[in-house]
Amino acid sequence: MAAKREQGVQYIKALRIGSRISVRGLARQLAISEGTAYQAIKAAENRGLVSTIERVGTVRIDQVPPAQLATLTYQALLQVINGVVLGGKAGLNKVLQRFLIGAMTGEHMVSYITPNSLVIVGNREEIQRLALTHGAAVLITGGLGTTSEIIALAEQKTLPVLMTPFDTYTVATLINQALTDQTIKHKIATVTDAYITLGQTSYLFSRQTVADYKNLNRSSKHTRFPVVTQNLQLVGMITNKDILDYSDQTTLDKIMTVTPATANETTSLASVSHMMVYDGYELLPVVDKRLHLVGVIGRQDVMATLDNHYVAIQHDTFYDQVIGRLQKTETAAYRLVVTPQMVNQLGTISFGVLSELVVNACQRLLVTILGRPSTIDQVDLHYLRLIQVDTELTIMPVIMESGRHSAKLDVNIQQPSGLVAKAIVICQLLEGQRGE
Repeated sequence: MAAKREQGVQYIKALRIGSRISVRGLARQLAISEGTAYQAIKAAENRGLVSTIERVGTVRIDQVPPAQLATLTYQALLQVINGVVLGGKAGLNKVLQRFLIGAMTGEHMVSYITPNSLVIVGNREEIQRLALTHGAAVLITGGLGTTSEIIALAEQKTLPVLMTPFDTYTVATLINQALTDQTIKHKIATVTDAYITLGQTSYLFSRQTVADYKNLNRSSKHTRFPVVTQNLQLVGMITNKDILDYSDQTTLDKIMTVTPATANETTSLASVSHMMVYDGYELLPVVDKRLHLVGVIGRQDVMATLDNHYVAIQHDTFYDQVIGRLQKTETAAYRLVVTPQMVNQLGTISFGVLSELVVNACQRLLVTILGRPSTIDQVDLHYLRLIQVDTELTIMPVIMESGRHSAKLDVNIQQPSGLVAKAIVICQLLEGQRGE
């Protein structure tokens, strides 16, 4: 069955972008069962080869390289611009890499139009045709429509022609913000960055037996395996402890752990790491929204990815801008000057900003002293004096106690004239090492 499923995946991969795919059609074309055809389509979806589009069906799409995940698809863009699709629906999952405003004449625009870009324009049919001809999608502003000729060209090129009720300036602002948000999200390490995909995952079916588990266990580096139904829906997990005192003929559905903890592809690695440390999991199944198994993620994969992910990044968020001002001193302290963006309407430092500064100082100290990244369980912060704009602050965290999973820190916040605030911070320690 696995060989036939892979045959189906390879057949789908060879299809033209925009081709529609159905379970029945694939089964008939390859002379395989509809169950195997369904599994082949799900495997192709997991690999980014197809996507299910509402009122269109399952369509062969461009496979998005990992380096382009920080960009938007046209399908996602529709939500941002309150848009409507006029044509080229099969291209909705293509990636938007850049956009330009069609305010110039056609001859001057040609050199600016690139494939996978979006041309924002009004009811200028010649510019719409020019964009599609050169591999760019079209966004028509002001709620204006287009001609049947343009829609036919969009279908032929599998490039979306979208319509939005907003004006050009508003749309450009919305798209620019969306691209910025996607870039920030891309910097957050998620399960997608570390998990083992379904094709490389060892799993068992619910009607298999303890003997099957033992055979798989002998050839695998794991002792914990997902248990699935025939259509790959996760129903449990099986481990060495579960099979104790049971005969080799016992089926796994009778002894497995049901409703196990899971992760999905968008779960942050920090959350997964916390679950693994707190609950002692060595391996978690990764599932889609319908609980179909798409892979597994192990503790070593999480820690290795987290270690490699913590690199210097450009400051994009308000948090990054504030924390970027916190400089380590030669002693175990951190110093900054309070800027206008950190204060509230009274001209004193915001409670939330000061909390984040204290937390960041504590986390950096734990990395320096213990070599352990951490998440925050509790912050108890007390002001002793108001902290004004332009004040030079020194944050001095001290580890009061630490164990295998947690640490408690005492924090003094001082300005040149003396102590202005104190805090007690309790952190949950994660595994792995990180340099500052």
